[in-house]
Amino acid sequence: MILCCGESLIDMLPRTASTGEPAFAPVAGGAVFNTAIALGRLGAPAGYFGGLSTDLFGAVLETALTASRVDYTLSVRSQRPTTLAFVTLTDGHAQYAFYDENTAGRSLTEADLPQLGDETEALFFGGISLVSEPAADTYAALCAQAGERLVMMDPNIRPSFITDPERYRARLAQMLARADVVKISDEDMAWLGTTPAELIAGGAALVLETRGAAGVLAVSAGGELAVPAKKATVVDTVGAGDTFNAGFLAGLWRDGLLSRASLRAAPLEALQPAIALGAKAAAVTVSRAGANPPWDTELAGDGQ
Repeated sequence: MILCCGESLIDMLPRTASTGEPAFAPVAGGAVFNTAIALGRLGAPAGYFGGLSTDLFGAVLETALTASRVDYTLSVRSQRPTTLAFVTLTDGHAQYAFYDENTAGRSLTEADLPQLGDETEALFFGGISLVSEPAADTYAALCAQAGERLVMMDPNIRPSFITDPERYRARLAQMLARADVVKISDEDMAWLGTTPAELIAGGAALVLETRGAAGVLAVSAGGELAVPAKKATVVDTVGAGDTFNAGFLAGLWRDGLLSRASLRAAPLEALQPAIALGAKAAAVTVSRAGANPPWDTELAGDGQ
């Protein structure tokens, strides 16, 4: 199982009411949640660990996980509210206003950490869950306990959400040093003041630098490999990076490379199909409104 560890929330997406007035529609979301959903839809063994509320929005999240074949039995439930993220779109690009104080997801502590069995082969971390304390420190502790499991990380930095940059940078540095795979954007690297080469020197086996329409640059100690983006008509970019993460992890699982040892021994050319699957799945997501990742049946028969 690939266990996605981090935030789930309700995206309040901009819509227009039948009266013509601006409105918001509640949709299950969150970067790590979206990755779990996409993994399940792509047929990979997907799990989700996070804080889920018993409120009406928590029920929406659980229904979405079940519908997309995601196991969330390790998640912790509480009566605290669900995080809300109000989304505005500018030229198809999303901006977020978060309402996260005292929520079920944010309130996770190390006492809530699950005992992981051998069925958990890989861990995924990222998103705003690495900012909000105490949950952020809880996820960092879980990452440190990963053992020989494969760890993938996508910082997905939201500068406007960061209240303590020094603590956040220290937490990210600790987790990045343990990560086997780092998916990162130019903006993330600029904020961190790092490069793919520095991340590799720090311990990562593979850095996936996403460059939008220019595709993905895969960097390892052995060299670089450019993988083009799949052409798509962009409706919006909500969930695109999350879907890419899922496609890549699903590709590793499909190709028998979902382990630290296998990943670190594989040449870049052997990882190209997994990267291409991530790009292909992300292209479907950007072609329709909201974070709506493709199902495996939608990609069947479509060549890499």
